[in-house]
Amino acid sequence: MIYLILAFEFFKIGLFSIGGGMATLPFLMDLANKYDWFTVSELTNMVAISESTPGPVGINMATYAGYNAAGFLGAIVATLALTAPAWIIIILIAKFLENFSENTNVKAAFYGIRPAVAALIGYAVWELIKIAIVTSAEGRIHVNLVNAAVCIGAFALLQIKKLGKLHPLMWIAAGACIGIVLQM
Repeated sequence: MIYLILAFEFFKIGLFSIGGGMATLPFLMDLANKYDWFTVSELTNMVAISESTPGPVGINMATYAGYNAAGFLGAIVATLALTAPAWIIIILIAKFLENFSENTNVKAAFYGIRPAVAALIGYAVWELIKIAIVTSAEGRIHVNLVNAAVCIGAFALLQIKKLGKLHPLMWIAAGACIGIVLQM
């Protein structure tokens, strides 16, 4: 039964997470609240692992989540289910490519989809920032100033043309090193 649920949930994610791997974040947050496969807090680890391993982020995250939910077979089911809609849609588009390419309704739909996807990704980023920087204890909200400084510093450095072109793995490795140093 778990495999059917994984297939259904990740097929939905693959079908509706338009805009790349990070667009899966809101859907994964929903899964974290719906099932006990992983927590919202563990989602940040999933993002870090997915960003630092080869392959598309969304697929890596599906594999990780599927493995957490149901082991090796769960990872395979989640990964295949996530990618199935893309395969189906690409095959259909390839078959009817000429009709789609100049269709004004398709162009208009994508014009509207882009800002909606940007909002979904922005929301996911905001949730990740809250997890990484803001903690709540005894009804009080605490801001981890060190984490906030690292986040703001990294963001500022990314705005520098040469540094912004560094591979994401370099930023993740730098963050890991800073975390190790700061925990000593």
